[in-house]
Amino acid sequence: MTDLVLCDDHAVFVEALGAVLGRHGYGVSAVVTEATAITSTVARHRPAVVVLDRHLGAADGIDLVPDVLCASPASRVLLLTADVDLTTVQLAMDAGAFGVMSKTAGVQALVAAVARVAAGEIVADLPVLDAAQARNDVQRLAAYLTPRERECLALLVEGCGSSAISQRLGVSTATARSYVQSVLTKLGVHSRLEAASVAVRFSLLRQAV
Repeated sequence: MTDLVLCDDHAVFVEALGAVLGRHGYGVSAVVTEATAITSTVARHRPAVVVLDRHLGAADGIDLVPDVLCASPASRVLLLTADVDLTTVQLAMDAGAFGVMSKTAGVQALVAAVARVAAGEIVADLPVLDAAQARNDVQRLAAYLTPRERECLALLVEGCGSSAISQRLGVSTATARSYVQSVLTKLGVHSRLEAASVAVRFSLLRQAV
């Protein structure tokens, strides 16, 4: 059973979400409604997934992500927010979150997002406004990736670090880091998680190499 800690200051919402997740086979180890109690609760339970609301009173959930991961490095964070935009997604991914979902997406969509994050997938509920233009822009940038850089991007999607990438590609760690930096530069992103998120969102790895 996958253990979860739910962090949200809206009791009705979090209780409903917890009930639905329970029916889908997840174990809700704890529900936290105050930002000050999140880190200690996560450290105590060390859940597979921490579902974290962005707005917890005066606290910003994005600022809490590094503390959550410090308390339980193996946990994955799914950030929930009512105002999803590209900046929010980028900030959350840079902070270490595995996913960002809109709270208005519906309970079933949130359950699916939890499942994907628990399985190690990156989830980014990016805005659909101007989606066609965004896809064209990203794919235009991705066209500059070499075959080796595409392999590197695929490994980033799997969650591999520089050491694992070097082993999988049969190159030195320094060369692997160079590939990663080149991928980030060509895609115009600032982190490995952001690169992986863009690759998944815009199906970059389905294109012919």
